[in-house]
Amino acid sequence: MPPSQAVTNADKRRYVRAMFSAIAPTYDLLNHVLSLNIDRSWRNRALARLEWEARPDGRYLDACAGTLDFAAALLAQPGFRGTVVGADFAIPMLRLGGAKAGGRVLRTGSDALQLPFPDDTFDGAFVGFGVRNLADLDAGVAELRRVLRAEARLVILDFTTPTVAPLRALYLLYFRCLLPLAGRLVSGHPTAYAYLPSSVLEFPAPAVLRQRMEQAGFRNCGWRLLTGGIVAVHWGER
Repeated sequence: MPPSQAVTNADKRRYVRAMFSAIAPTYDLLNHVLSLNIDRSWRNRALARLEWEARPDGRYLDACAGTLDFAAALLAQPGFRGTVVGADFAIPMLRLGGAKAGGRVLRTGSDALQLPFPDDTFDGAFVGFGVRNLADLDAGVAELRRVLRAEARLVILDFTTPTVAPLRALYLLYFRCLLPLAGRLVSGHPTAYAYLPSSVLEFPAPAVLRQRMEQAGFRNCGWRLLTGGIVAVHWGER
Protein backbone atom coordinates (compact mmCIF):
# COMPACT_ATOMS: atom_id res chain seq x y z
CA MET A 1 0.00 0.00 0.00
CA PRO A 2 2.31 2.81 -1.18
CA PRO A 3 1.43 6.31 0.09
CA SER A 4 0.55 7.47 -3.42
CA GLN A 5 -2.75 5.67 -3.01
CA ALA A 6 -5.61 7.42 -1.27
CA VAL A 7 -5.35 5.90 2.19
CA THR A 8 -6.42 7.06 5.61
CA ASN A 9 -3.97 7.77 8.40
CA ALA A 10 -5.05 4.54 10.09
CA ASP A 11 -4.38 2.58 6.88
CA LYS A 12 -0.90 4.02 6.57
CA ARG A 13 -0.14 3.34 10.22
CA ARG A 14 -1.16 -0.32 9.89
CA TYR A 15 0.79 -0.78 6.68
CA VAL A 16 3.98 0.85 7.97
CA ARG A 17 3.92 -1.10 11.22
CA ALA A 18 3.37 -4.44 9.47
CA MET A 19 5.94 -3.69 6.77
CA PHE A 20 8.78 -2.75 9.11
CA SER A 21 7.99 -5.67 11.40
CA ALA A 22 8.24 -8.00 8.39
CA ILE A 23 11.54 -6.66 7.01
CA ALA A 24 13.25 -6.31 10.40
CA PRO A 25 15.60 -9.31 9.93
CA THR A 26 17.18 -7.86 6.77
CA TYR A 27 16.73 -4.16 7.52
CA ASP A 28 20.26 -3.37 8.71
CA LEU A 29 21.94 -5.33 5.93
CA LEU A 30 19.95 -3.59 3.24
CA ASN A 31 20.46 -0.15 4.81
CA HIS A 32 24.24 -0.49 4.73
CA VAL A 33 24.46 -2.19 1.35
CA LEU A 34 21.98 0.01 -0.51
CA SER A 35 23.54 3.20 0.89
CA LEU A 36 27.10 1.93 0.27
CA ASN A 37 27.57 2.27 4.04
CA ILE A 38 27.26 6.05 3.84
CA ASP A 39 24.33 5.92 6.26
CA ARG A 40 26.78 5.72 9.17
CA SER A 41 28.35 9.03 8.17
CA TRP A 42 24.90 10.61 7.76
CA ARG A 43 23.97 9.71 11.32
CA ASN A 44 27.17 11.16 12.73
CA ARG A 45 26.64 14.38 10.78
CA ALA A 46 23.11 14.59 12.14
CA LEU A 47 24.24 13.97 15.72
CA ALA A 48 26.61 16.92 15.40
CA ARG A 49 23.48 19.10 15.11
CA LEU A 50 21.98 17.71 18.30
CA GLU A 51 24.46 19.69 20.44
CA TRP A 52 24.37 17.00 23.11
CA GLU A 53 27.72 18.25 24.43
CA ALA A 54 25.81 20.98 26.30
CA ARG A 55 24.00 18.24 28.27
CA PRO A 56 26.24 15.14 28.14
CA ASP A 57 24.42 13.59 31.12
CA GLY A 58 20.96 14.25 29.72
CA ARG A 59 18.12 12.07 28.52
CA TYR A 60 17.63 11.77 24.76
CA LEU A 61 14.87 10.28 22.63
CA ASP A 62 15.42 8.19 19.51
CA ALA A 63 11.95 8.31 17.96
CA CYS A 64 10.94 5.93 15.14
CA ALA A 65 14.06 4.19 16.41
CA GLY A 66 13.95 1.07 14.24
CA THR A 67 16.94 -1.11 15.03
CA LEU A 68 18.53 1.61 17.17
CA ASP A 69 21.39 2.63 14.87
CA PHE A 70 20.96 6.28 15.82
CA ALA A 71 20.81 5.53 19.54
CA ALA A 72 23.93 3.37 19.35
CA ALA A 73 25.77 6.12 17.44
CA LEU A 74 25.00 8.65 20.17
CA LEU A 75 26.06 6.30 22.95
CA ALA A 76 29.37 5.75 21.13
CA GLN A 77 30.21 9.48 21.10
CA PRO A 78 33.26 10.24 23.31
CA GLY A 79 32.12 12.10 26.41
CA PHE A 80 28.47 11.11 26.21
CA ARG A 81 27.26 9.88 29.61
CA GLY A 82 23.53 10.26 29.24
CA THR A 83 20.53 8.01 28.70
CA VAL A 84 18.88 7.15 25.39
CA VAL A 85 15.30 5.98 25.03
CA GLY A 86 14.36 4.24 21.78
CA ALA A 87 10.69 4.37 20.78
CA ASP A 88 9.14 2.51 17.85
CA PHE A 89 5.83 0.77 17.26
CA ALA A 90 7.44 -2.00 15.16
CA ILE A 91 8.51 -4.21 18.06
CA PRO A 92 10.60 -6.69 16.01
CA MET A 93 12.83 -3.80 14.94
CA LEU A 94 13.50 -2.79 18.54
CA ARG A 95 14.18 -6.39 19.56
CA LEU A 96 16.75 -6.91 16.82
CA GLY A 97 18.51 -3.65 17.67
CA GLY A 98 18.73 -4.31 21.37
CA ALA A 99 22.27 -5.69 21.34
CA LYS A 100 23.81 -2.72 19.51
CA ALA A 101 24.28 -0.54 22.55
CA GLY A 102 25.02 -3.26 25.07
CA GLY A 103 21.67 -2.90 26.79
CA ARG A 104 22.20 0.82 27.42
CA VAL A 105 19.13 1.89 25.43
CA LEU A 106 15.77 1.89 27.17
CA ARG A 107 13.27 0.56 24.63
CA THR A 108 9.57 1.26 24.42
CA GLY A 109 7.11 -0.04 21.86
CA SER A 110 5.18 3.15 21.21
CA ASP A 111 3.87 5.29 18.37
CA ALA A 112 5.61 8.62 17.77
CA LEU A 113 2.14 10.19 17.52
CA GLN A 114 1.35 9.14 21.10
CA LEU A 115 4.56 9.07 23.09
CA PRO A 116 4.17 7.67 26.62
CA PHE A 117 6.20 10.44 28.28
CA PRO A 118 5.25 13.56 30.24
CA ASP A 119 5.84 17.02 28.85
CA ASP A 120 9.41 18.38 29.10
CA THR A 121 11.05 14.96 29.52
CA PHE A 122 14.02 14.99 27.13
CA ASP A 123 17.13 17.09 26.61
CA GLY A 124 17.06 16.31 22.91
CA ALA A 125 15.40 14.08 20.33
CA PHE A 126 16.32 12.71 16.94
CA VAL A 127 14.55 10.80 14.19
CA GLY A 128 16.49 8.88 11.57
CA PHE A 129 14.56 8.09 8.39
CA GLY A 130 11.30 7.94 10.31
CA VAL A 131 9.17 11.10 10.13
CA ARG A 132 8.43 10.28 6.49
CA ASN A 133 6.54 7.21 7.70
CA LEU A 134 4.32 8.99 10.22
CA ALA A 135 0.61 8.77 9.53
CA ASP A 136 0.35 12.48 10.44
CA LEU A 137 3.60 14.42 10.00
CA ASP A 138 2.44 17.65 11.68
CA ALA A 139 0.99 15.80 14.68
CA GLY A 140 4.22 13.85 15.03
CA VAL A 141 6.42 16.96 14.99
CA ALA A 142 4.14 18.58 17.58
CA GLU A 143 4.32 15.49 19.77
CA LEU A 144 8.10 15.48 19.62
CA ARG A 145 8.13 19.13 20.67
CA ARG A 146 5.83 18.35 23.60
CA VAL A 147 8.26 15.90 25.20
CA LEU A 148 11.30 18.18 24.82
CA ARG A 149 12.53 20.52 27.52
CA ALA A 150 12.98 24.22 26.90
CA GLU A 151 15.77 24.96 24.40
CA ALA A 152 16.25 21.25 23.66
CA ARG A 153 16.85 20.30 20.04
CA LEU A 154 15.04 18.06 17.61
CA VAL A 155 17.16 16.66 14.77
CA ILE A 156 15.60 14.93 11.78
CA LEU A 157 17.58 12.96 9.20
CA ASP A 158 15.71 11.77 6.14
CA PHE A 159 15.91 11.26 2.43
CA THR A 160 15.11 13.99 -0.02
CA THR A 161 15.26 14.31 -3.80
CA PRO A 162 18.29 15.96 -5.45
CA THR A 163 17.47 18.98 -7.60
CA VAL A 164 20.59 19.03 -9.83
CA ALA A 165 19.53 17.45 -13.12
CA PRO A 166 22.22 14.77 -13.75
CA LEU A 167 22.28 13.53 -10.16
CA ARG A 168 18.49 13.67 -9.93
CA ALA A 169 18.12 11.46 -13.00
CA LEU A 170 20.55 8.84 -11.66
CA TYR A 171 18.97 8.99 -8.23
CA LEU A 172 15.47 8.44 -9.58
CA LEU A 173 16.64 5.54 -11.75
CA TYR A 174 18.23 3.91 -8.73
CA PHE A 175 15.29 4.62 -6.43
CA ARG A 176 12.56 3.56 -8.82
CA CYS A 177 14.19 0.55 -10.46
CA LEU A 178 17.28 -0.87 -8.80
CA LEU A 179 16.44 -0.35 -5.13
CA PRO A 180 12.96 -1.96 -5.24
CA LEU A 181 14.36 -4.99 -7.08
CA ALA A 182 17.29 -5.48 -4.70
CA GLY A 183 15.12 -4.87 -1.66
CA ARG A 184 12.50 -7.35 -2.79
CA LEU A 185 15.08 -10.05 -3.54
CA VAL A 186 16.83 -9.74 -0.17
CA SER A 187 13.91 -8.98 2.15
CA GLY A 188 11.29 -11.10 0.41
CA HIS A 189 8.73 -8.36 0.99
CA PRO A 190 6.70 -7.58 -2.14
CA THR A 191 6.14 -3.84 -1.58
CA ALA A 192 8.47 -2.51 1.15
CA TYR A 193 11.17 -1.24 -1.17
CA ALA A 194 8.68 0.19 -3.62
CA TYR A 195 7.15 2.09 -0.69
CA LEU A 196 10.52 3.69 0.11
CA PRO A 197 10.95 5.69 -3.12
CA SER A 198 7.25 6.55 -3.18
CA SER A 199 7.40 7.92 0.36
CA VAL A 200 10.53 9.96 -0.40
CA LEU A 201 9.07 11.52 -3.54
CA GLU A 202 5.93 12.53 -1.63
CA PHE A 203 7.81 13.85 1.41
CA PRO A 204 7.98 17.66 1.82
CA ALA A 205 11.03 19.39 0.36
CA PRO A 206 13.56 20.60 2.97
CA ALA A 207 12.37 24.21 2.92
CA VAL A 208 8.76 23.06 3.41
CA LEU A 209 9.66 20.73 6.28
CA ARG A 210 11.45 23.62 7.97
CA GLN A 211 8.28 25.71 7.69
CA ARG A 212 6.21 22.94 9.22
CA MET A 213 8.64 22.60 12.11
CA GLU A 214 8.31 26.33 12.71
CA GLN A 215 4.52 26.07 12.54
CA ALA A 216 4.73 23.41 15.27
CA GLY A 217 6.54 25.93 17.48
CA PHE A 218 10.21 25.11 16.90
CA ARG A 219 12.68 28.01 16.86
CA ASN A 220 16.03 28.54 15.16
CA CYS A 221 15.23 25.90 12.57
CA GLY A 222 17.65 25.01 9.82
CA TRP A 223 18.56 22.30 7.38
CA ARG A 224 21.52 21.10 5.36
CA LEU A 225 21.78 18.77 2.39
CA LEU A 226 24.26 15.89 2.43
CA THR A 227 25.74 13.77 -0.38
CA GLY A 228 24.52 15.97 -3.17
CA GLY A 229 21.02 16.33 -1.78
CA ILE A 230 20.24 12.64 -1.28
CA VAL A 231 19.51 13.27 2.40
CA ALA A 232 18.84 16.32 4.54
CA VAL A 233 19.51 17.09 8.19
CA HIS A 234 16.93 19.33 9.88
CA TRP A 235 17.10 20.86 13.34
CA GLY A 236 15.05 23.11 15.56
CA GLU A 237 14.82 24.17 19.22
CA ARG A 238 11.90 23.79 21.60
